[in-house]
Amino acid sequence: MTDPRTAVVVITHNRRPELLRTLDRLAELPERPEIVVTDNGSTDGTAAAVAARHPGVRLLTPGRNLGAVGRNLAVRHVRTPYVAFCDDDSWWAPGALSGAADLLDRHAALAAVTARIVVEPDGTEDPIVEELRNSPVPGPSWLPGPALGSFLAAATVLRTDAFRRAGGFHPRLWLGGEEELLAADLAAAGWWLTYAENLTIHHQPSLVRDSTRRRRDGIRNTLWFTWLRRPVRPALRRTLHLARTVPRDTASLRAFAEAAAALPWVLRERRVLPPEVEGRFRLLEDSQRSSKARCYTG
Repeated sequence: MTDPRTAVVVITHNRRPELLRTLDRLAELPERPEIVVTDNGSTDGTAAAVAARHPGVRLLTPGRNLGAVGRNLAVRHVRTPYVAFCDDDSWWAPGALSGAADLLDRHAALAAVTARIVVEPDGTEDPIVEELRNSPVPGPSWLPGPALGSFLAAATVLRTDAFRRAGGFHPRLWLGGEEELLAADLAAAGWWLTYAENLTIHHQPSLVRDSTRRRRDGIRNTLWFTWLRRPVRPALRRTLHLARTVPRDTASLRAFAEAAAALPWVLRERRVLPPEVEGRFRLLEDSQRSSKARCYTG
């Protein structure tokens, strides 16, 4: 059951054991996908270990930590119509890649398919799945699942050309909520995003992570996206909501300071979303305000 339609892209940084486990699982998939790994400047022997254990993997070593832009680098080497992202601590279930490719084949205006996330080792659903399943975003009748306003990079298959035309992940955002800006630009270009209940990706969260930095960058990136794409009133409303609800600590303070320091860049790059796309984000934002799954914890 090989399936040449989808390549898998993984970014990694100093998580050699987790990455090798992920590559072992991906190598077992019946689709036999092409795999591209960007090693974001690891110093733990990751590149050598991948080359020895998985010589068929295309390994990119930019020599520094590019964050999410490591995915952009990998996609330059992808020749398949679809690209599946996963993190170094997650892996696709058998048949999921083919299922996502089938949906993208059938629906020409569909850019991204996000899968159900199962947290290992317990096999429980990630809390975010309930939000995906009950997305308030209205979509066309042909859409094969709930319409989404954004996506989770570690659990999504995208149309390669759509990803490239939208510019991929913005280098300034690095990591932490970096999907929101790309999702908005895809929607503004006329693309749709959906959740597919019958597709699964497994996630066994790594213990090797800087959760404080991820939270800081997530808050900063949310503020940047808000002022890069949202009209003034919704942007003010969201900014005030964040100021009231994020933890009152040094990480949050630094996030707001970094966001404010980039104001000249934001004003230069600001491009407000079309009204119909802005309406979707407003519905999504109202829903997320009461969410327990979307908190800035990294």
